Amino acid sequence: MSSFKLRRLATILAVTTLTLSLLAALTGTLLAFYYGPSAGGAHDSITQIVKEVPSGWLIQSLHNIAGNGLIAVSLVQIVVMFLGRQFRFAWLTAWLSGILLSLSAIALGWTAMSLDWTQLGYWRLSLELGTIKAIPLIGHQLQEILTGGGAIGTITLKHMYALHSYIFSIGAILLSILHLLGLLVQERQKQVEVLVVQSRTAEPPQPGQATPDKQEFSQPKPFGIA
Repeated sequence: MSSFKLRRLATILAVTTLTLSLLAALTGTLLAFYYGPSAGGAHDSITQIVKEVPSGWLIQSLHNIAGNGLIAVSLVQIVVMFLGRQFRFAWLTAWLSGILLSLSAIALGWTAMSLDWTQLGYWRLSLELGTIKAIPLIGHQLQEILTGGGAIGTITLKHMYALHSYIFSIGAILLSILHLLGLLVQERQKQVEVLVVQSRTAEPPQPGQATPDKQEFSQPKPFGIA
């Protein structure tokens, strides 16, 4: 695949990531009207959304699809940009924002896994908090911040909900916008450079060859002279 097609594909994927992040934010806002981030009410509120709220199941499904799709598309975007050599200094803004966007999408998925407060989400969070605690120097402090200084409970769920709804979601939207703008600006500069190179490499007229203007306005020969 040519570099031009890879750049076009990267732009399309950037538009897709922005669309998915906005869709996730919109559906997440609608879900927040009914969701209660507490150990005793989170699972019941999810059940209420799915079974009692009109089109609640559809909103939750769209939210899950947008979140998972954002992770997949952002990772594919990194691969496409790498193949298109868009990791060079000229593409620095788009490259770094793309990497940070992928990390934000993964963080959104990680914080969302415990929000429904199921057994699977609880034990996964418990295991991963143990992994975080094993990080040298800052691991214990990070675990204390996430759990609220005690066992996994309502405070932990509220912390995860705040990170998911405010920090990572807003960060994903801003990074998506920055990533798309970085690609568009650099693509515009690339087109200008190509036009400049083409104008410089245009073949000049050969010596003695009349230009179109000279051929059009050349003096006619006198009558009777061959």
